[in-house]
Formats: sequence, C-alpha cells, structure tokens
Amino acid sequence: MTQLDGGVVPPVCTPLTPERELDVPSLERLAAFLIDAGMHGLFVTGSTGEVAYLPDETRYRALEVVAGVSAGQVPVLAGIIDTTTPRVIEHARAAKAAGADALVATAPFYAPTHPVEFPGHFRAIRAAVDLPLVAYDIPVSVGSKLPTEVVVELAADGTLSALKDSSGDLDGLRAVLEATDLVCYTGSETLADLGLFIGTHGLVPGIGNVDPHGFLRLYQAAKRGDWAAARAEQTRLRKLFEVIHVGDGRMGRYSSAIGAFKEGLVARGVITGGTTSLPMIPLNDTERAAVRQRLVAAELL
Repeated sequence: MTQLDGGVVPPVCTPLTPERELDVPSLERLAAFLIDAGMHGLFVTGSTGEVAYLPDETRYRALEVVAGVSAGQVPVLAGIIDTTTPRVIEHARAAKAAGADALVATAPFYAPTHPVEFPGHFRAIRAAVDLPLVAYDIPVSVGSKLPTEVVVELAADGTLSALKDSSGDLDGLRAVLEATDLVCYTGSETLADLGLFIGTHGLVPGIGNVDPHGFLRLYQAAKRGDWAAARAEQTRLRKLFEVIHVGDGRMGRYSSAIGAFKEGLVARGVITGGTTSLPMIPLNDTERAAVRQRLVAAELL
C-alpha cells in the first residue's frame, strides 16, 4: 500500500474547455509539469480542483488522466468530498478504480452532523475502501472544525493515515503533531514555513500549481534547517499569493483565486485556457493582466 511521506503535494487545478468539458491535453501537461518540478505527490479534485462544481464523470476522468501521467512516479491523492457518508463512499470506490493511491475526505457537511458522528463517518470510508485515508480539515467550507480529539482518536485506531489542515489553526495542528504519528500537511500558502517549523511533514499549496519550484525550495530549505532561506522564499511566495485578490470587489474570493491560478498557468504555457466552473465569474482583461504582472514580479515570466 502507498505510504504518504509528506513533501510538496499541490492540489491540481482542473483545466476546462470553453464549453466546460475537461481539457485533457492541458491536464496532462499540468500533471507532467508538476511531476517534472519535483512534486512529491498530486492531489486531484480538491478545493483548488473545483471538486464541488464538477460532475462525477469529470471528477473520475480527471483522476484517471493524472494517474495515467504519473504512472506510479508519485502518489495520486483523490478528493472524495461530498455531503454524507454514503455519497463519499461511492466516490471512494470510483476513485480507487480510477487509479487513486490515497483518499482525502472532509467531515460531513450541509446534512446536520454533530462532531460525535465524525468518527463513524471516517471509519465507514476506511472500512469500505482499502486505501490510506487523509482527513481534510477545512472549516471555511465544511462549517465546523475537525476537533483535535477526533483526529487523535482516528489516528490511534488506524483509520487515518494523514491530515490535511486548511484551518489556519497552527496551535491545533501542533496539538495533532504532538499527540499522533500522522503525516500532517498544511494547506496554507502564506504560513508554510511556520507549519514546517512546528513539525508539519508537507505542503498542499494551491498556488503551487503556478510556482511548484518555489514551494519545493521552501520545503527543501526547511528540511535542511535553513530557516532564513525558507523565510525568504515564503516572503516571495506570499507576495505572489496576493494574486488571489485580482478580482476583489467584482467577484467572490474563490472565483478570483481559481481564475488567477488558471490564468497563471496559461501565462506560463502549461494549460490552454482559464475557464472556471459556473457560477464563478471569469477574470476580465484587466485582471488577467494583473495576474501576469504578479508573475513577472515573482520572476516566473
């Protein structure tokens, strides 16, 4: 069974055609670009991959494409994110069939669920599909934080292999690191160096699609204990991450961020177009130009 060992594991964008079909050639180029950059894994159909917007067949086809490009070079993690346990288990089975090496699941959402019910949710997924299971803590989307005591309980009985923490709660993440032997990833682009400093094993940065080499340099500097170099790289990446604000005031922050990531990949010649899912608002010419200016400032163009 695949072992998750940390490192830089970007949540892969999902390139779409103007008709919002999966752009397979662009996705193949993106997966190859990330692998060639030295990424330690690829996380397909996560938040940056627009998982909540994609039809099921698009989810599974995207996973098949990335798994095919990887061909065992790096682990492929599949987001199996949905509202309730039965639906998540369906995605888990389909993900394994499509080539996933590990599964990433949130706690249930929308359907009223109490934290005391979270352990049963994760245990049912793990019992249904024999792949490493990563708990995804993203309160902004789920509506509630995954309690530390639940993570500790599920680590102790072997249900979980890893945690992806996108809560921004570094103290809570430190508590998990101290109480378990889980492989822990931070989803923060701007606090990646601090996450590594407290012992986090890996990074899952959305803008790592656009600048995978920068996050690899940050990770490698932290691994060798060169915190000055890690901090300097984090400062550069933090400025680049401000690209998510190009659409502020005209669209939602998520639309702006996903549009900016995709436009950055277009500018770098990795994908063909920056189409995003409905009902996200697309970037206009001024905003696309602002993305390119940020990439120039980051010495990516």
